[in-house]
Amino acid sequence: MTPMTLTEKILARHSGRESVQPGDNIWIDVDVLMTHDVCGPGTIGIFKQHFGQNAQVWDKQKVVIIPDHYIFTNDKMANRNVDVLRHFAAEQDLPYYYDVGSERYKGVCHIALPEEGHTRPGEVLFGTDSHTCTAGAFGEFATGIGNTDAGFVMGTGKLWVKVPPTMRFIFEGELPPYLMAKDLILAVIGDIGCDGATYRAMEFDGPGVYSLNIEERMTLCNMVIEAGGKNGVIAPDQVTLDYVNARNARRVPYTPVFSDSGARFVFEKSYDVRKLQPVVAQPHSPDNRAYVNDIKGTKLDRAYIGSCTGGKMTDFRAAAQILQDKTVRIDTFVVPATSEIARGLKTERINGHTLEEVFLAAGAKIGEPSCAACLGGPADTFGRLNAPMSCISTTNRNFPGRMGHKEARVYLASPLTVAASAVTGCITDPREYIA
Repeated sequence: MTPMTLTEKILARHSGRESVQPGDNIWIDVDVLMTHDVCGPGTIGIFKQHFGQNAQVWDKQKVVIIPDHYIFTNDKMANRNVDVLRHFAAEQDLPYYYDVGSERYKGVCHIALPEEGHTRPGEVLFGTDSHTCTAGAFGEFATGIGNTDAGFVMGTGKLWVKVPPTMRFIFEGELPPYLMAKDLILAVIGDIGCDGATYRAMEFDGPGVYSLNIEERMTLCNMVIEAGGKNGVIAPDQVTLDYVNARNARRVPYTPVFSDSGARFVFEKSYDVRKLQPVVAQPHSPDNRAYVNDIKGTKLDRAYIGSCTGGKMTDFRAAAQILQDKTVRIDTFVVPATSEIARGLKTERINGHTLEEVFLAAGAKIGEPSCAACLGGPADTFGRLNAPMSCISTTNRNFPGRMGHKEARVYLASPLTVAASAVTGCITDPREYIA
């Protein structure tokens, strides 16, 4: 049998085949389908159109609905979308609907999925959001799909998929304290471009990857879509299994999968993380890479720490390292990705103060757990750019209009770089604060 990559092996298992190869078109079984308030109503509409107004989803234990994008707003159409989800979840008796305003509310879907135990090694997860690839950090095939495909999956539990070839990125060494996973993925995207991994799997490997905690691995996989990737994936290790097992309250069985020895990769590139520098993606593309030292001093109007890419506990710990006992010079917004992380900001301490106290003392504003300004959203969205200003952000896209105003200039960077820049009011190297 021809050796297969991790992605190929997962897809082979879910197609009932002994083996597959890049370019094969196959039917695969789906383990989890996720949708949210932006695409959920469209998905539900397509499902009902093709399967019937009274049709039942293929498996209510495998449909997860997480409103997170346009929720803390007075916008009537945004509120209507949540109402559509609420009605559908009640009609279908879905156990995994995380309603806004309820005790079950979570926040950003890509972080809520693993927190609630919906990400497991060896599985297939589809979501109506391009950053569904975040879940590849748990050793599964996870990717975003459109409403039409999601409506079909909702009714059948299957999808027709083309097997992608796999690119392999190896990180050697242990990350120095002034770098984060955001720097690594921005370096990769800067090297291969926003189309460099189009319809390809991006597999991450090496000691540099396995020295990262699970949240940092999620950051790596989260942004493969910014390189055009179909999915990102990291083979599970004990760190992965410990996290998954602690969250797998239902004890859903799963089988980890690993690349075979001798598996063929269409592209391989190695990095020594000890030689990398802090990276910034300049406007208006994630592949418009610059090293912080080359553009330091660039004036800023705003700093933003949040999103599925940069709103996790690891991200806030990093930012708090720099912001403790300092005052920000520009408007700085802190948005936890989920309610669990929001609680963590109130309980986790650094030098005797909670992270929330550190941020508030520094002059930052803290928002409700959600996507908030990342996608722009209605005009009353927390942190939204409503003027043509310059913002440094831990989010994942800096296309025109991405965080609101179409003339705003958005710089993407790690939480360390964003925090350092918030203190000075201009792009700043975090090495000035962290040796």
